[in-house]
Amino acid sequence: MRSFFRLAFVRLAVAAGFAVAGSSLAFAQSAPSLPTKEGDYIVKNFKFSDGETLDTLRLHYTTLGTPVRDKSGRVTNAVLIMHGTGGSGHQFLRPQFSGVLFVPGGLLDIKKYYIILPDDIGHGKSSKPSDGMRASFPQYGYEDMVNAEHELVTKGLNVNHLRLVMGTSMGCMHSFMWGEMWPDMMDALMPLACEPTQIAGRNRMWRKMTIDAIRSDPAWDNGNYKTQPLMGLRVAVDMLLIAGSAPQQMQKDLPTRDDADKYLADKTASYFSELDANDFLYQVGSSRDYDPSAKLEAIKAPTMWVNSADDFINPPYLGIAEGLAARNPHIKYVVIPVSMQTHGHGTHTWAAVWQARMAELLKESQH
Repeated sequence: MRSFFRLAFVRLAVAAGFAVAGSSLAFAQSAPSLPTKEGDYIVKNFKFSDGETLDTLRLHYTTLGTPVRDKSGRVTNAVLIMHGTGGSGHQFLRPQFSGVLFVPGGLLDIKKYYIILPDDIGHGKSSKPSDGMRASFPQYGYEDMVNAEHELVTKGLNVNHLRLVMGTSMGCMHSFMWGEMWPDMMDALMPLACEPTQIAGRNRMWRKMTIDAIRSDPAWDNGNYKTQPLMGLRVAVDMLLIAGSAPQQMQKDLPTRDDADKYLADKTASYFSELDANDFLYQVGSSRDYDPSAKLEAIKAPTMWVNSADDFINPPYLGIAEGLAARNPHIKYVVIPVSMQTHGHGTHTWAAVWQARMAELLKESQH
């Protein structure tokens, strides 16, 4: 998500898809050394859902492993992994994810699987407002992002089938959309940390609060700011820190008032070093067209939907998920209990916490 990984805000962010920063303070490890390939797929005259067209859309991606095809030419080992708001494909190269799944013997060992990590529109090294268009950049939504992901996979990488489609936070929401829009293209789905329904209630309110704070900053100037609107961004960063927090972890790691104050000051300073207000507003606003709830029955692939009990953004006590999952027998909904191993909304990136569920899904969906 600019991965969702230097600790920069943009990469941590949002998720409501937000790849929100969060929960754990122990991100300082270096990722395992894995052979990656990066590239850009260029789409000419990309048409957005509102009718607007962008002459040149750049879609950046990272891959690991090599695609394998059967005798008919069908790719059998491709795995698409989608990041959260504010992140990028590089977030999945963090040790708590890649060091568990992509390594020899891991469930997604890159000697066996072809891993695709896209940077969504408006994120990472893909086309985004801060490239130069600023507030004139097309107002993309989730439908546009998912259509672009599909074009990258099928035309840019020539992959015609996916062994697994998974995503975290915003990528979780995109996973549900993939399952509905191309139900025969994947063997399995694994959405992590989201709800397949319109963003509303407190989840919408805190997002709207961050947007309003930036737009109310006198420096905002309708997106034509000469310097970043730091007063508004400060409110946004504060909200994101709370949304991505895990109370147990933070109480353990920040046991005194001074510890908490220093962490807040350090984190805020690091976020500001890379944050762009236009990019952020577009990222947060892109969920406006999201609501897959009406078409959940269209999903055919076995689906392991995993949320965590300490997720501020998707609290399980709302009771929404159970009713939605019950509508489709292919969907299994799991809540990871709170423990010292969970990390709030950010649990989605700590693969050791939920890899047993992935193993179950891969076994169930094996042909």
